[in-house]
Amino acid sequence: MSSAETGRQARARGGERLLTFAILAALLAALLPVVRVIEPGWWLVAALALSAMVLAAGYTARLYRLPAVAVTLIEVAVWVVFMTLIFLRDTALLWVIPTLDTFRAVPMLVQAAMEEITIGAAPLEPTRSLAFVVVGSMGLLTIIVDHVVVTARMPLLASVGIVAVSLIPAIAAPSKVDVIGFVFLAVTILFLLRSETRSREKPTEREAERTAGVPATALGIGAIAIVVAVVATPVLPQPGARAGSGLGPGPGIDATLQLGDDLRRPQEMEVLRVRTNAPSVPYLRATTLSRFDGGAWEPDRSQTVSLQSERAFGVVDSGDDIRIGEYTAKIDVVNLDSQWAPVPYPAVGITGLGGGMWGAVPYNHTVATTGGSTQGQSYEVAYDVPRPSLEQVRAAVSVGSQVRDETTQLPDDIPPIIGELAVQLTADATTDYDRLTALQRWFRGTDFRYSLESPVEDGFDGSGAEAVARFLEVREGYCIHFASAFALMARTLHMPSRIVVGYLPGTPTTDTIDEQPVFSVSSSQLHAWPEVFFEGIGWIPFEPTSGLGVPTTFSSELTLPGQTADPDATTPQTNPTPTARGDQAQIDLEEQRQNASGGTSQDALDPLPILGVVAAMIVLLALPFLIRELRRRQQDAAARGGDAAAAWQSVQEAAIDVGIPVPASETPRAFAGRLVAEHGVAASEMNTVLLAIERASYSRAGTRSYWMGDAAADAAASVRTSLLASVPPSRRILALLAPRSLVIRPGSVYAGTAPVRAR
Repeated sequence: MSSAETGRQARARGGERLLTFAILAALLAALLPVVRVIEPGWWLVAALALSAMVLAAGYTARLYRLPAVAVTLIEVAVWVVFMTLIFLRDTALLWVIPTLDTFRAVPMLVQAAMEEITIGAAPLEPTRSLAFVVVGSMGLLTIIVDHVVVTARMPLLASVGIVAVSLIPAIAAPSKVDVIGFVFLAVTILFLLRSETRSREKPTEREAERTAGVPATALGIGAIAIVVAVVATPVLPQPGARAGSGLGPGPGIDATLQLGDDLRRPQEMEVLRVRTNAPSVPYLRATTLSRFDGGAWEPDRSQTVSLQSERAFGVVDSGDDIRIGEYTAKIDVVNLDSQWAPVPYPAVGITGLGGGMWGAVPYNHTVATTGGSTQGQSYEVAYDVPRPSLEQVRAAVSVGSQVRDETTQLPDDIPPIIGELAVQLTADATTDYDRLTALQRWFRGTDFRYSLESPVEDGFDGSGAEAVARFLEVREGYCIHFASAFALMARTLHMPSRIVVGYLPGTPTTDTIDEQPVFSVSSSQLHAWPEVFFEGIGWIPFEPTSGLGVPTTFSSELTLPGQTADPDATTPQTNPTPTARGDQAQIDLEEQRQNASGGTSQDALDPLPILGVVAAMIVLLALPFLIRELRRRQQDAAARGGDAAAAWQSVQEAAIDVGIPVPASETPRAFAGRLVAEHGVAASEMNTVLLAIERASYSRAGTRSYWMGDAAADAAASVRTSLLASVPPSRRILALLAPRSLVIRPGSVYAGTAPVRAR
């Protein structure tokens, strides 16, 4: 085999190797958006490792000139061995050879993953079944893309598929556009297309292309497209909320008190619409949690009773001397996939539910189904609100004679701080109600701050006893921490308590139906609050969450007849101002308060947006110069490597930048003579570059002439400097900041014509 043929094969292998890396980079760019819906972990490393192994196997197989079918079969074999070893080795022979048990386990893993995706909220925990689906899908995508790009030679089709895959996480969990991720994906796609083209070119074609400046043109077009997209992105509307913004067919209700995961969703959406004939919009409960084992609160598991039964909702716990307000509420489900139908408390009747076996739980007046969903439901609820006076509440005793024992139970190893603080804060109170209002007042005071991030950062993002103790020390958290701490402290004072999971009343809209204003409830208003049982009155809700809603209060008997106070204040109400929009909105309220403390928005002008705009404009203006400088450095490097055409082309482009015609009809010698005679270029330097290009043009070695060393590159640099010095300063600045050679190629119709010389 000749040395020339050996060189060609080496270059071909180099092109294939570069293409393999380009495919891997593009697949990585498509995989990164998945971390928005699945927590990063070992699955990400496994997916990248599998893709790299599949591509390496394909590259190696092609080195031995194996048929395309054999290459694909080898890649599939690598995929099977890897998936078996990582996920199914317990059912395989020698950990890598699949058996019948291995194939039987695959559908179960896939089904489990689909269930997690359906009912889960982003970001999902990377379980074994979910990792199996993601890693396996990544491996199969790698096989397909490798075949389409390398075997079928259709890189554009593969790029469309990669882009489509990268969009799936954004569709599943809408969020703000990831500009950095978009730029990375765009760069890898351009790199893939360019690498595939180079892998098919012959060496002589590459030399000709280098002379024609296609790489610089492609780079410029790609860079301009990316910059335009980045600049236009903030102007475009953000992705709207839709069913399935969690990951399933719609957001659900988390009854395990892991509400932080739901409240930290990337996109808020409307879940319910409510209207009522009551003086104020009620909280909507889904279920209650009474049993506490020290580590977590468990939802009450009471048997449902058919809605048609007279025992469906039981009876209201209030005595005969307690006033009752009878109201109705109409609830329209916009986007909520849950087994519990949110209802006011205490519900006594419900109509309009369909599509499943719906029943009521008499113990807590909630509504649930065993085979349906709230999605698309529209129903009406009748509820009777107890309205005791302040004197009646203070006279009542919080005891557990009529409630379950689990509402008073405490774990043996409960942290002492919970009981000690409860006793300390209620030392001056004389009634059970006064003790609870003292706790409520303390939680809602200045000592506590609402935060979704502090529990995660400080490691107490839960509702267990240890998390509550930590919360009482840090004094920053969200609704589950306030509700859990309040309920446990009430139990240390020997009062029956439980936690309710549901929704805040929502925010008013401009719509009115039957003279009733319509309120919109969003996903960020998923909430948890405590309830305490009082003999003769029933379960009374409290609102300890700092800055959220209105604390529970009661009016004195003396004010009830005149209605000088809200008679329905027995139930926590929304803040009268329309800005109280729930847990996530509470952060915005606090930020508004902090801004207000430092002055008005006009006084405290934030300079960062202005600086950002200025910086973006500077980058845009400097982009042509940077691209041209990069192009020049590449030409100098190639010229010092013996590429005479690169040196000559750098001179031609410098001439175009300063406005000198570079026509195709003019010979190199005529062009060089014109630069010397008319534009003050040194004859010795110009002749060096001319000699290099003429010898390269007529030699068998092609455009490479290593014998000239660095002389041609140095001479070309001197010629470029002379050309810039020969024009006025304004033209020189324009040539640097807006080089025409980026869009006008030497010898093109736009490069001008040679001047006619007088004879």
